[in-house]
Amino acid sequence: MEAWQAALLGLVEGLTEYLPVSSTGHLILVQRALGLEASAAHNAFAICIQAGAIAAVALLYRERLLQMLRGLAGSDPAGRRLFLRVIAAFVPAAVLGKLFDEKIEELLFGLWPVVAAWAVGGVVILFVARRRAGADPLRGKPLEELSLGGAVVIGLVQCLAMWPGTSRSLATILGGLGLGLALPAALEFSFLLGLVTLSAATAYKGLKDGSTMVNELGLSAIVIGFVVAAASAWASVRWMVGYLERRGLALFGWWRLALAALVAFLLASGTWEAR
Repeated sequence: MEAWQAALLGLVEGLTEYLPVSSTGHLILVQRALGLEASAAHNAFAICIQAGAIAAVALLYRERLLQMLRGLAGSDPAGRRLFLRVIAAFVPAAVLGKLFDEKIEELLFGLWPVVAAWAVGGVVILFVARRRAGADPLRGKPLEELSLGGAVVIGLVQCLAMWPGTSRSLATILGGLGLGLALPAALEFSFLLGLVTLSAATAYKGLKDGSTMVNELGLSAIVIGFVVAAASAWASVRWMVGYLERRGLALFGWWRLALAALVAFLLASGTWEAR
């Protein structure tokens, strides 16, 4: 893999990882546009450079992470409760991801499945945006009021994002809003859950296909992808939080529908191959 290709993929990963547009879907699209075939090495690269986005969000939310660590040490009950809820939300994806990882890559890491997920997610976003039009984004329960059962529900909803193109962020944000969380609380829980979920997925994929990835793509490409993903994720998350509180979700719904229509046209016309 060329250095510029690794940088471009890192940029796409960082910009889209926490936006409700599906980073995996965008990475698959860019990989195919660059002529990079679907392979164990390229699929692993798309997952493993998430570590850059993870590092950026861990830095941005370091106070919450420190609070959870204090909770584990027994000095912060609220931090301990939050930690338990994040772990409870993580468990469904951990179990189902382990069971269906290979089947998901076999059946869903193609452009047609991604197009379908983009389109469905776009419609859902626009429906929710219309329902929430005029609502105060700060209205709702704070993160501290999320129950353990509610966290499990968000974790189950997160499993929908195993279908590339769905968006883990979209699923978890909407899950939080559906449980009555205020938008900032739903965003924050989505980010914290993402730290655990993406870290586990990255570690699993690195252990499984890491040597293949390094041998085929080169260590320098992975480092470049990581660094660019970290920088772009930092900027993306800081922008996203403010934008959603001011403008809502609709922009991302229209983006998903437009991208789905464009890629569907390219596939149907034979300009691009589906895999």
